[in-house]
Amino acid sequence: MGMLMSVIVSAIKADLRFLHESWMELLFQQQRGGGHPVLGRYRPKSTPRRLFYYFWAITGIPVSVLVYPFVVIGFLIRVTTMTFSQTAARLGLLGVTILVGVVWGLLAVLAFFQLEMTEFLAVFAAAVVATVSAAASVLAHDHGGRATTVAFAYPFGMTAIFLPPIVAAVLWDPLGDILLPASNQLAIIILDDFLFVFGLNELIREAFDLEGVGFIGMWLALSFLIGWVLGTLVTLADAVRPREEEGQRPVRQQY
Repeated sequence: MGMLMSVIVSAIKADLRFLHESWMELLFQQQRGGGHPVLGRYRPKSTPRRLFYYFWAITGIPVSVLVYPFVVIGFLIRVTTMTFSQTAARLGLLGVTILVGVVWGLLAVLAFFQLEMTEFLAVFAAAVVATVSAAASVLAHDHGGRATTVAFAYPFGMTAIFLPPIVAAVLWDPLGDILLPASNQLAIIILDDFLFVFGLNELIREAFDLEGVGFIGMWLALSFLIGWVLGTLVTLADAVRPREEEGQRPVRQQY
């Protein structure tokens, strides 16, 4: 137990050191690790520069501590999504599209024989949304860099999860009676508790009606927002402690 705690404390110290060095490199070069292999670590010579250097270093301590919990969350998200990423990599774009299409297609077939036509159309529309979103997520991940993955792969992945049931709820009243009031309540919380700055909540209320397609637009926007947040947190975790197979930078010295 003591050895495990020692390893954890050492890892946290190394991560915080990396964050602080990254903060220093925003204004001063040759800070990370041992500094430049030839020139060494940057050291200010004049008194004003030295004072500002130490001020910036002291400021970076609370910043690094405040950022680190988000790094930890990024680690957890990365571990959670790694299985899905590996599965998608093995299946490829065509495999993922076929798999999602088959699963939702079977539900649509079941709905066709068991439910009314309106209900079947709701399930079918949800199947189309899920399949297209999953395919778009894999396509963005496989054929783009980190920026494309964060901008599109994560949001489309969230869209494949959140949007299909909302599409079905808009078209099928029994499901809508459950999901749409909850979505409406969530919209009220977001507008009144988060988007009240500069009267954004009132502007949004005047511009959009939260009914029918409005619910789809709301969850499409939330899916992209959630995807961007998750992608950014994973990117932060990768920067601090990259995955071994990516080889993003040399292994850091453990302090």
